[in-house]
Amino acid sequence: MSNFELPVLRGERVILRRPRWDDVAARLRLGTDAEIHRMYGGSVANLRPLTEEGAKRWLEQLLDQDYAWIIEADTLIGHIRLDRVDFRDRRASLAVGIEDRARLDLGFGTEAIALVLEYAFSVLKLHRLSVRVIEYNMRAIRAYTKSGFVIEGTEREAAFVDGNWYNDIMMEMLDHEYKKMRASHGVQKGALRPQ
Repeated sequence: MSNFELPVLRGERVILRRPRWDDVAARLRLGTDAEIHRMYGGSVANLRPLTEEGAKRWLEQLLDQDYAWIIEADTLIGHIRLDRVDFRDRRASLAVGIEDRARLDLGFGTEAIALVLEYAFSVLKLHRLSVRVIEYNMRAIRAYTKSGFVIEGTEREAAFVDGNWYNDIMMEMLDHEYKKMRASHGVQKGALRPQ
C-alpha cells in the first residue's frame, strides 16, 4: 500500500480522492457491466460477476498506486489514475474507468480528466500524458478528444476481444498544448484543494 499523500481534487460535480477500504462495498454494488467490460477491451465471454474478493483486489490495486483516485459523484462511480509516472522524462499514462452505467455520457469522466490534467501539468510538472483506448470505444475517444488529447497513432491488432483483433488508438497531450488550451478555455483555478 502506498503511503503517498495524494491531494483531493474537487470539481463542480466530482471529487477525486484517495481510495479507502470502505470503497469495497460501493464497488461491489456497481458489479460488472458487460458493455463497460468490453469498452475496457475485455471479452464478454470471459466476464464473471464481481465478487467481494474481486472488489477487494480492485481496491488493493488502486491503493498500491501513488497516483490513483476514486471518482465520487455523491457515491463511488469509478476511478482515474496516472500510471508509469516518470519524472526524468516528465511523462505518464492516464487511465479512467467509470463503473456506473447510469453515469456514462454525462461528463463525469471528462470532468475527472480535467482535474487530473491540471494536477499532472501544473503540480507534477509533467511534459507528456498519453492514453490508449480500443478503437471501438468511441465514448472514451470523444472524452479524451474533448479534453485536448490528439491521436498520435494506432497500434494495429493489439487487442483480441470476443474472437476478433482490434486496434488500440494512441492519444497524447503535451504540457504546452495543455497550457494553450487552458488559456483559451479559461480552466477554473482553485480545483486543487488539500484534504
